[in-house]
Amino acid sequence: MNWRLLAIPTSTIPLIIITIQFDIKAEDVFAIGLFPFLAAVLAMMGKLFMQGLKFGYIVRKYFGPIESIWKLSGVKVGSEFIRFTTPMFVGGEFVLIYWLHKKGFPTSKASWVAILEIVTDVIAGGSLSIIAGVLALLHGAIVVGGVVLATSITVTTIWVALFFLSTKKTFQIPTGLSILIKKFGKEKGVNYIQRTNQWMEEICIMSRENLRSHQAKKIFVYSFLFSIASWIFYGISFMVIAYGAGYLIDFFDSLMAVMAANAIGNLPITVGGSGLAEFGVVAYLNNLDPFNFEVTEDTVEWNLIIAWRIATYYVPIGITWLLLVKFALSKYTKTSIS
Repeated sequence: MNWRLLAIPTSTIPLIIITIQFDIKAEDVFAIGLFPFLAAVLAMMGKLFMQGLKFGYIVRKYFGPIESIWKLSGVKVGSEFIRFTTPMFVGGEFVLIYWLHKKGFPTSKASWVAILEIVTDVIAGGSLSIIAGVLALLHGAIVVGGVVLATSITVTTIWVALFFLSTKKTFQIPTGLSILIKKFGKEKGVNYIQRTNQWMEEICIMSRENLRSHQAKKIFVYSFLFSIASWIFYGISFMVIAYGAGYLIDFFDSLMAVMAANAIGNLPITVGGSGLAEFGVVAYLNNLDPFNFEVTEDTVEWNLIIAWRIATYYVPIGITWLLLVKFALSKYTKTSIS
């Protein structure tokens, strides 16, 4: 966990570069106003809370009322700390698997719930990002639209393909990779391959057992709607910050801007998409190259972007860390499995 704590100050480096490059002062950020800033924080927490409710809904549908919906939501929101402090926002699902396993559920079943949770989020977010990318291309923003579409389509396709193909095919570690791991890992490598292949086989079996049932399809649809709702809150977060800075950006444009930024931030270049997300918003709203640091003066002001990033990334990091320690990493009571 220590290296993740190191990731937090590391993620501020792009923010510091932007601040120096465009001569942004503290008073410029504070000029946004306390209430718009707090509204953006609340909108972001609304996004995380909807994700927590979705996780609670999925868990209770598959495992029953093992915990209150509030605690299940707290576990999910806490796991977001891991996603905030890794490139491409991955890792939170492993916290969910760990927590469910410690509650007494088999790793394969815990993994199935975590995968269902992340796949619905990826499909919902990917769909909105693809729309944003198409709109960018239609408005002549070739670089922005191309990067958003390439990232969104790639990530979404991989997750969707693996998820739905698991109902027809049993995935295993590729033969070439298995040979290398066994060669260099010796006995431990062989054990690792066997356990991983068994885990993947069990998940594929669960896919075949669950995805074809009416109940599973219903859970999938409702989970997808939870994800759409969570991304809507994300769009609201930028709209209220913009309003505080004197920009009248409607909800749809705000949603498209943050979804484009989310897609660009998924590039595994910086921790938590730091720097990429900021330039993504500016580039989308102003039809610019997201990798061009020479942003003209008549674009959306940088104090707006910095305030939004603090409200939707740095403040939630502290909140999710507290919830991670309180719920996901706290003492647990094993649930008996019938």
